[in-house]
Amino acid sequence: MALKNYKPTTSSQRFKVISAYDDITASTPEKSLLVPVRKSGGRDNTGKMTMRYIGGGHKQMYRIIDFKRDKEGIPAVVKTIEYDPNRSARIALVVYNDGEKRYIVAPNGLKVGQNIVSGKGSAPEIGNTLYLSEIPFGTVIHNIELRPGQGAKMARSAGSYAQLLSRDGKFAIIKLPSGETRMILQACKATVGMVSNTDHNLEVSGKAGRSRWYGRRPRVRGVAMNPVDHPMGGGEGRSSGGHPRSRKGKPAKGQKTRARKNASSKYIIERRKK
Repeated sequence: MALKNYKPTTSSQRFKVISAYDDITASTPEKSLLVPVRKSGGRDNTGKMTMRYIGGGHKQMYRIIDFKRDKEGIPAVVKTIEYDPNRSARIALVVYNDGEKRYIVAPNGLKVGQNIVSGKGSAPEIGNTLYLSEIPFGTVIHNIELRPGQGAKMARSAGSYAQLLSRDGKFAIIKLPSGETRMILQACKATVGMVSNTDHNLEVSGKAGRSRWYGRRPRVRGVAMNPVDHPMGGGEGRSSGGHPRSRKGKPAKGQKTRARKNASSKYIIERRKK
């Protein structure tokens, strides 16, 4: 995974740093695994804007990703590594021995022609999906389930990974990318390895237009608004804006906002670092 710099022939290319896409082996996706994406523009079913700063963007097709990896014991071979406009990670097209094709989130180091398998008794190798009860301690994992059979929910974005620390009773103890340590049932699955496209966080778009291609409209700062529009708005000149808050008045920047009676709190051993 490499990054590409540009000569500053234009202002937008002076700081532009994007992926070289040298890890991608196919330019056209598998047609049977595509579904259309209808853009909402941030509007609900009545046409009212419920999410600001959303609109426009390039037309996209959604790639159906197999987050459950429920074809246990059936080997699959990696056919292609592809770009996915809907996520920061790369995806891999795998073909099972029975002929079925599926997309998975590609781990770092997965190669075309490599064999992967999921389920009980699988080797703890990159791309294989195992139950947490069978993964060796210290293994780097991603695509982690929160409930058995639910499908992967954690550590799915580019460069993400968690680590299996230990097991206690029916729970496995996992250190998450945020630094949080929590318990997850050993009956849940996880995939061995780190998510691909590890340099994604080093990319620099170089211009506002690239954000518009992603469907992101300009975001207005609260301190630039009027008092009627935001708790931090108003004032003469460049006022600081007072205590950092959201538009609805919820404290931000260091204030704890997690619900005290959250049901999952009992599974969290150590909270994430600030």
